[in-house]
Amino acid sequence: MGHTERNFAICNLYRLTTPFDAVAALFGVKTKGRPNHSEIVSPTGSGLVVVKDEVRAMHWGFPRVVVSHMSGEALKPKAVTNTRSDRIGSPFWLKSFKSRRCLVPVSAWAEAAGERGRMTRTWFSLPDQSAFAIAGIWLNSPEWGHVFSMLTVEGHAQMDALNDRMPVILRQEDWRTWTDGSPTAAHALCRTWRASLMVTPTDQTWSDRISPAAAQTQLSLPL
Repeated sequence: MGHTERNFAICNLYRLTTPFDAVAALFGVKTKGRPNHSEIVSPTGSGLVVVKDEVRAMHWGFPRVVVSHMSGEALKPKAVTNTRSDRIGSPFWLKSFKSRRCLVPVSAWAEAAGERGRMTRTWFSLPDQSAFAIAGIWLNSPEWGHVFSMLTVEGHAQMDALNDRMPVILRQEDWRTWTDGSPTAAHALCRTWRASLMVTPTDQTWSDRISPAAAQTQLSLPL
């Protein structure tokens, strides 16, 4: 029998199955048409973001330019989808954290379980909630336009066998503090979720989650 390898990089897959109108109503925000977005979102994919009392679609992952060691030339940017809360002071993140915080509506996020090469998806969600908010930051990048990243903290006890990090889940009463409060007040909300999670293992292959093109742009860095 195979064993599960613990993943020390945060997940790069989530889903939002709640209808668009219900998302807008949950967050009490206006809409301008129906933004083009994916139900299952992987790096560089289009996901919904709540910013400035509006629901928008943005690409998941800040573009990071990587330079070729051979030629010294800039390569195609890679997507950095997650922001460690303990490294928010990095120049890569700081300006966005101070002035461009957002809410990311999510129904569940996935972690990889099982042997390398045979990993499957295990989904994590909140009991009795069809959608909840993950703390995010955003940027209008020259490479990909509007993009977002999720804040992460130490993992939940129910995730211990799979990952040492998890997204920052925000209580509804904290949404406004995250988006409009001071950086100090917002950072205080970056903590591990204390309540129980709903855990849903599946036999769906983890590698099915992204296209070859998206796989080439994925990047996890301890920024």
